[in-house]
Amino acid sequence: MGLGSRISRGVRVSLVLAAVFLALLASACSRDASRLPDSREAPRPPDASQFSAKVDHPLVPLASVPVTIFEGTERRFLVLRSEVRVESSVLERTDRVADIPVAVVDVKEYKDGQLVEHTLDYYAQDNEGNVWYLGERVDDIADGKVVGHGGEWLAGQDGAKPGLFMPAHPKVGQTFKQEQAPGIAKDRSTVVAVGLEVRTTLKTFSDCIKTKDFAPLDNATEFKHYCPGVGLVREEGVGERLELVHYR
Repeated sequence: MGLGSRISRGVRVSLVLAAVFLALLASACSRDASRLPDSREAPRPPDASQFSAKVDHPLVPLASVPVTIFEGTERRFLVLRSEVRVESSVLERTDRVADIPVAVVDVKEYKDGQLVEHTLDYYAQDNEGNVWYLGERVDDIADGKVVGHGGEWLAGQDGAKPGLFMPAHPKVGQTFKQEQAPGIAKDRSTVVAVGLEVRTTLKTFSDCIKTKDFAPLDNATEFKHYCPGVGLVREEGVGERLELVHYR
């Protein structure tokens, strides 16, 4: 958010008054800046030697929870409703993106029983415990055939940079850029609550956080709940809701 103003004072405003006004404006801007969320404090990606493909953040425990299944619904145009199932598994092999070692997560999305998208997502964790997202390879599928690669990007290519997926110690008001791929994905996430209890059909989770995720290129907002020891357990947006139904 920027602060801008235009002042017209007449042709005979003295330089002294102008200087006073500018000083007051600078002071006000400084006070406003001090109230900005912690997005300015979000860490920058360290060099490759500071990353590991072992991701064991309590809220992104890929190392200990390699398999998750989500189920839910998606509604389009207020009348078309699809049953959605998302299956994710962390592959045993690792890879490198932008010379950074990454964990590889294989994700398959089904709608009404038909595979519609298959992705490989890449994550890494730095020495401070922050989890980074380094892109995704995407296959869009229709009638069993690959028909496109919408949303595909990799850090280090075409100006894309690693995105901060989850801070080591998320706190309310903290905003961070999860995807930094110009023209493709610029999603950002804000922590809106911590210490939550989340009830699902699977079980009740404690000490969870809630984030508000905004995709400016799509003008879409989602709310997500992450819980210690399991990771993402619920995702909600306009016309859609997914909930964790299995993990191991």
